[in-house]
Amino acid sequence: MDITLTLAQEFGLKEEYSKNLISLLDEGCTIPFIARYRKEMHGTCDDQTIRAFADRLKYLRNLNDEKAKVEKAITEQGKWTDEIAKALADAKTLTDVEDIYRPYKPKRKTRASVAIAKGLDPLADILLMQSKSHEIRKEAEKFITEEVPTVDDAIAGAKDIVAERISDDAELRKELRALIENKGIIKCELIENENSFTYETYAGFKQEVKTIPSHRILAINRGEKEKCLKVEIEVNRELAMETINKFFKKNNADTDALMEEVINDSYDRLLFPSLEREARSNLTDRADEQAIKMFEVNLKPLLMEAPLKNNIILGLDPAYRTGCKIAVIDTNGNVLATTVIYPTPPQSKTEESIEKLKALIEKYKVDVISIGNGTASKEAEIFVAELIKHVSRPVSYAVVSEAGASVYSASKLGAEEFPDYDVSLRSAVSIARRLQDPLAELIKIDVKSIGVGQYQHDMPQNRLTEVLTGVVEDCVNSVGIDLNTASPSLLSYVSGLNMSIAKNIVSYRAKVKGIKNREELLSVPKLGPKAYEQCAGFLRVVGGAEILDNTAVHPESYSATRKLLKIFDMTEEDVKNGNISSLPNLIELKGEEKVAKECEIGVPTLNDIVKELLKPGRDIRESMPKPVLRSDVLSMEDLKEGMVLSGVVRNVIDFGAFVDIGVHQDGLVHISQISDAYIKHPSEVLKVGQRVDVKVLSVDLQKKRIALTMKGIDKE
Repeated sequence: MDITLTLAQEFGLKEEYSKNLISLLDEGCTIPFIARYRKEMHGTCDDQTIRAFADRLKYLRNLNDEKAKVEKAITEQGKWTDEIAKALADAKTLTDVEDIYRPYKPKRKTRASVAIAKGLDPLADILLMQSKSHEIRKEAEKFITEEVPTVDDAIAGAKDIVAERISDDAELRKELRALIENKGIIKCELIENENSFTYETYAGFKQEVKTIPSHRILAINRGEKEKCLKVEIEVNRELAMETINKFFKKNNADTDALMEEVINDSYDRLLFPSLEREARSNLTDRADEQAIKMFEVNLKPLLMEAPLKNNIILGLDPAYRTGCKIAVIDTNGNVLATTVIYPTPPQSKTEESIEKLKALIEKYKVDVISIGNGTASKEAEIFVAELIKHVSRPVSYAVVSEAGASVYSASKLGAEEFPDYDVSLRSAVSIARRLQDPLAELIKIDVKSIGVGQYQHDMPQNRLTEVLTGVVEDCVNSVGIDLNTASPSLLSYVSGLNMSIAKNIVSYRAKVKGIKNREELLSVPKLGPKAYEQCAGFLRVVGGAEILDNTAVHPESYSATRKLLKIFDMTEEDVKNGNISSLPNLIELKGEEKVAKECEIGVPTLNDIVKELLKPGRDIRESMPKPVLRSDVLSMEDLKEGMVLSGVVRNVIDFGAFVDIGVHQDGLVHISQISDAYIKHPSEVLKVGQRVDVKVLSVDLQKKRIALTMKGIDKE
């Protein structure tokens, strides 16, 4: 297979771009670096396209490797033919290759292998031929031995061999696989036990394999794993038999009955169980990929939420018996004070808690209170709304997701960062920092614990980690990181760096009392020229002598940038003072191509440089939705049918989206209630962090369920 050409065709790229991408990936260039700084080499593909390209490249190389292994194995058996060579060359998937190899694959002891060992292979050939010139019982007499004492024994052995051959036939498996995929029905039966009530929805459940949604597959799989459901795939047996007969039945009165027995045995004992397992596995793989995709879709906007800069924040980790843990942080995230208050039951020391926090708010000039959304969150929110009435300065509050905060607090990283604090106080700091800089704080947590999807513990963990780590890398590198304030955790996600080099950067900057320019990075231990090439453009030196060090312009393009400024009689001082707003118009008048040629760069790089020069030091997250700040509380009992509220999307899933409308329980907007137009998936319309207007459809206080709609609001 010509992998370069195949990838070019699949991704709609020029063959040259496909070749360049393969070369860059093989050189060890990171995806964020390739996407940002090698645009001319791949035609401005984005990071997601390049990740998909890299995944596909890995698959195709693996496919070629498997083909080579199969060819070697069959050749060593002396069974290689032109027909096998063509089939293998045409194979497009690993399943195709596995099907081709199946008849030649060394098997554990089977009924067929036992019969072959007894010398019954030639009799199986005769049975399979179904020739009218052969009487099968007479032929079987020739195979009677000590090991095969009777004609019936010989025929039984031959039948076992033919049954296995039928099961191993690649083309037949392909057709039956398609039959299961297109006409199969997945069925569930409820198994009564103490957990079965959770899966009552799936009692007597039936749905076509081709239409069953991913979230149902994952729910069914979990029910089966917990021994609450019996799951099977059902296929029209007549259609299956017609398919097998088409391949193997030759209408010979002497052998018809035998072949019917063989075909039924092969289907029931070998073919269908194998293809059912395969179909279930494929459904699970697809469901896993869809669920992982939803994690990916939800995680990016969560990480890219606008930071709440230049605010003193009080983090409140709610609890009942053990009290609410408090941490106050300054504008850089440093801890100013910690304490514990007991405004919630059973102590309910509301007045004492108000006085305690009033003093902290006045002393440290707190602007915002960040409340974790876990246990006792509602009571804490009611308390904070009351507290705000007693404070002289303007204070608002926000409820933030505390998913994974306890994981971070109990982690080695949390202990290293705050060795003198207990676990719960670390959580309060994390909750405050999540509002101040969501990206910097959330990357400290195992991405699987952030809580923006479904069934995360059922996913293939390596694949989930790989995809989510890619999302974090893309976010970190698109934002750009302050070299002199970033934590090792944040630095470790920068293109070309790892945790070891990140720690070396932090040690080096402490030693030199702040890194003055990007070039200094080459003095950091273990940070060589290749790592520097990959990371330099994503790291910022704020307030340094070189203005370009605080932009996404790569050091390799500094010379080109200075040429560009010189062409239009501008200086770096003009960039610093914001006096280059006319630059895009001047370039347009002169001609992009001409200017790029004079600067010895491509047009995509020229456009990126101009964008950075116009807003040096900008944070792209500032254009994202700001956190919702509140000063009063809404209770579930306050909700009435028909009420229109503003909310924030907290999670997007296959069947809808959960929206925070300011009460303790998020409301569900079912996919059917998102849009008047038909949508295949909620993510076509909604993303995490998006502000939306919703109308209350119903409220179930007992089950704590809120049904919302986004339809028909503008008309009212």
